This record gives sequence, C-alpha cells and structure tokens, in this order.
Amino acid sequence: MSSEPPPPVPAQAPTHQPSGGLLDTPQDRERSPSPLRGNVVPSPLPTRRTRTFSATVRASQGPVYKGVCKCFCRSKGHGFITPADGGPDIFLHISDVEGEYVPVEGDEVTYKMCSIPPKNEKLQAVEVVITHLAPGTKHETWSGHVVSS
Repeated sequence: MSSEPPPPVPAQAPTHQPSGGLLDTPQDRERSPSPLRGNVVPSPLPTRRTRTFSATVRASQGPVYKGVCKCFCRSKGHGFITPADGGPDIFLHISDVEGEYVPVEGDEVTYKMCSIPPKNEKLQAVEVVITHLAPGTKHETWSGHVVSS
C-alpha cells in the first residue's frame, strides 16, 4: 500500500430532483406547457367583431327598444342600460355604441337586443344610439373632446 492520498473527486451537480414541495424555488420547478401562456385570454363576451353573422341578422331584424344608460365605463369597455319598460338591466359593450359620444349615466338611448351565448339566457344591447344627452353632464367624444350639455 502506498501512502499517497487518493485523487480528488471532481465536484458534481446534485442529482436531487425537485419534489414539488413548498420550499422549491420557481427556478427548480418545471412548468406544464400551456397554449395560453404568454397570450391574452380571449374575452367570452360577444362583441360586434366576434358575433356570428346569423346573430347580427337576427338582432338587426328585431324591434327597437328605448332605455336609459345606467352606467358605462369607457376603460372597462362596457356598461348597462335600464329598459324603459322596467325589465332587468341590459349589458352594453363598447363596440355596439353608434355615434360620436361616449354614453354616460342618464343618456336616453335606443337599442336592439341580442342574446349572449353560450346559454342564450341573458341579453345584450346592440346598435345602441344615444337619442338625448343627459342634461347638465359633460360628454366625451370617442376622439377625446369634452362637450358640456
């Protein structure tokens, strides 16, 4: 036997597999592949752009209703209309507003109705036209100009 020390063992990376426990760091975990990762999830709301042709035709052939804008948020892109006949509030999407003004609370509007998929239980206002601006309020045009009424 010789008195020489054994040769040094090269350093190896640990062969430890992540356990999926609470102490694992995000770098240790592998993420499952997702087709939506890095993409925006599509909106479930039917807009003028995503509505089917047949739904558009059915809505355009329907009667014209009157109501009052209950609320509308331009940044969110939707609001609600209170029907003149006193029924439940009707959903309003920004893509269905006709004309140059952004609706505000109290505006009188006319609209047609279209059902909202997938169950077609709720209704959405389409072809919304502001007939009378709410008095004493400031109205904004789609281009950003503010007009007092």
